[in-house]
Amino acid sequence: ETKDTDILAAFRVTPQPGVPPEEAGAAVAAESSTGTWTTVWTDGLTSLDRYKGRCYQIEPVPGEPDQYICYVAYPLDLFEEGSVTNMFTSIVGNVFGFKALRALRLEDLRIPVAYVKTFQGPPHGIQVERDKLNKYGRPLLGCTIKP
Repeated sequence: ETKDTDILAAFRVTPQPGVPPEEAGAAVAAESSTGTWTTVWTDGLTSLDRYKGRCYQIEPVPGEPDQYICYVAYPLDLFEEGSVTNMFTSIVGNVFGFKALRALRLEDLRIPVAYVKTFQGPPHGIQVERDKLNKYGRPLLGCTIKP
């Protein structure tokens, strides 16, 4: 079950042989939110249930054996307000090197209005920024893109 304040992500997942899709989906949700590969002494200080991502649905990809779409919901409390960097680092950061998966791709991302409103954006609006840069019809990125 999701909330309308959750960030929703759809990942195309190809698990390693022998890894069930439910385990792969749960691993993606954990690794991209509060999960870690080692014991952290601070884990006992906070209840992680409030912050962890949840894989709430898994569907096979038609015509693609061993591929699944795993839907993951992330609570807004997991992310710093107004920080696109924090959001993307969490959701598409370390999870792509996860050994339980042969392949992983973020297919879709839904960001709730409550979180979008925390972003300042350009002070004069996107059209002024596009006019200054003379760039139209494509996303404007000011960062290093890494898989």
